[in-house]
Amino acid sequence: MAKGVHIYKNKFKVFVNNKLLNLKLPKSSKDMFGDDVYFNTFKILIPTKSGEVKVEYRGCGNTVCYAPQTKIYKFKTDIKKQNESQENRITNLLKNASLFKILVSFFIFGILLSLTPCIFPMIPILSGVLVKTANRNSFLVSVVYVLSMSVTYTIAGVLAGLFGGNIQALFQNPYVIVSFSLVFVLLALSMFGFFEIGLPSSIQTKLTKKSNEAGKKGGLLGVVIMGFLSALIVGPCVAPPLAGALIYISQTGNAFLGGIALFVMSIGMGMPLLIMGFGANKLIPKAGSWMIMVNKIFGVIMLGIAIWFLDRVLPENIISVLWAVLVIGVGLYLNPFSKIENYKDTIIKTFAFVLLIIGSSLIFNVVNPPQYQSQKQELWQKVNNLNELQKILKNNPKVLVDFTAKWCVACKEYEDTTFKNEKVLQEFKNYKLIQIDITNPKEKIAKKFEVAGPPTILIFENGELKQKIVGYRKKDEFLKILKR
Repeated sequence: MAKGVHIYKNKFKVFVNNKLLNLKLPKSSKDMFGDDVYFNTFKILIPTKSGEVKVEYRGCGNTVCYAPQTKIYKFKTDIKKQNESQENRITNLLKNASLFKILVSFFIFGILLSLTPCIFPMIPILSGVLVKTANRNSFLVSVVYVLSMSVTYTIAGVLAGLFGGNIQALFQNPYVIVSFSLVFVLLALSMFGFFEIGLPSSIQTKLTKKSNEAGKKGGLLGVVIMGFLSALIVGPCVAPPLAGALIYISQTGNAFLGGIALFVMSIGMGMPLLIMGFGANKLIPKAGSWMIMVNKIFGVIMLGIAIWFLDRVLPENIISVLWAVLVIGVGLYLNPFSKIENYKDTIIKTFAFVLLIIGSSLIFNVVNPPQYQSQKQELWQKVNNLNELQKILKNNPKVLVDFTAKWCVACKEYEDTTFKNEKVLQEFKNYKLIQIDITNPKEKIAKKFEVAGPPTILIFENGELKQKIVGYRKKDEFLKILKR
């Protein structure tokens, strides 16, 4: 507006293709009569693909008021190109790039994924394997671990593409989860010294001759098993590189190229684990009596991982009891009621009593649960079938759908950070919030909206999909997407 001229907030209207928009206007000023007005310049965002935009407004100057004004603008934009999702860009990269460029790009994607929380659960597992096989070449052990993880993950990814489903989600079947949890319990018992897991003696002898490695507890078979489990369950959450590769495989049927891309990406993800293995020989002392206690510590960690898996299929109360049993068991093993002879005993027994208190409090909370209703339950409506979701999309102008799963690390990061941000919660008021738990796969919904896996967020306006977000986003980036 010119100097001294203002327009009235309540007279400012925008129509897109003759439909009045309900805009969120910026903060206004007050004129001498107390009316909300705008001076100088102000900016608004008008959501539209293309078509006619009509702006109506009325204002006054210092000495005169003007007649109502109307401005008409016509837009034609390539929204499809502007809103191309990250997973689609990766799909197009696979289609159009050379083999060398594809492999280099996916290796970089893998390294970037290794910096996300998805890789964290692998670190204590590999650490336990390295300690257990301290007499071996730790770099060789980490290579076997990463390769078994990569090969398994590649096969799973190719199968997912060929059969049109999320193979990682299929492995969330309760029977599969329980079976894998039992494997970790067996590995923990092996750590405690109840029995040994190893290759057959004939093969072990050949490996000994070739690598001069002793075939003690664990062996390379245990390493392969751990890499296998890491790839299927503990491994990375679905992120744009993986989703892009799976979309490409399902669209073209080129499982070979997609499989190579996934393999190279998995190697990139395993780089921190390889580096850890490379330096482990210097960090881990030679085998000795100290390994007995360390093996037991990692045995406890394996039991914790087993409980973590079961969290996906068992009720929360049962999981709390299992954690309590584990914590109390460790506390009792430290024998807090024995005689204190030195300051080390004081520290150990104090720690043991703390564990007993923590375990007891977990049991107490199960028996006497706190009386509160979580914000998550108030915020999100749970949906389990496609028909229910389509009714919601039809009856609500703006809908945000969050695909999540109990086994998804990045989903928990969303809930603990982004979704708790005050500005994000304020934007959420403009949406009908739907949450779909695909811990147990819901094929119809996933296939309908091409959801490769969690976390995936879909944003709808008037029943039309406007935005697809694959992978974790920090609050600032997530807010930009919501406002756009």
